[in-house]
Amino acid sequence: MSGAAAVTVAEFDNIVLQSEIPVLVDFWAVWCGPCRAVAPAVDAVALEFSGRAKVVKVNVDEEPEIAGRYGVQSIPTLAIFKEGKLVDQLVGALPKQAISDKLGKYAG
Repeated sequence: MSGAAAVTVAEFDNIVLQSEIPVLVDFWAVWCGPCRAVAPAVDAVALEFSGRAKVVKVNVDEEPEIAGRYGVQSIPTLAIFKEGKLVDQLVGALPKQAISDKLGKYAG
């Protein structure tokens, strides 16, 4: 079971922008090898930060409007939102520790 839930354009504002805790958004696609490589790390971060941050996934092929809204041009892009604003991004297949360290700056 994945630790990160998929979100659609219809849910994005409610789940991500109106969240009371920071949200890590994994912009990915099925055909993207690096996206598949980083997926276990993203799921592990979701479990590690349970209750302190949300972790969700946005499939850029299914939800291009969200990717376009935030200027996502390379995937995987991991975007961190806090208080409804994009506050940080990581691009590429990074190790779990790098993702945890960056999210930890916002999630405490």
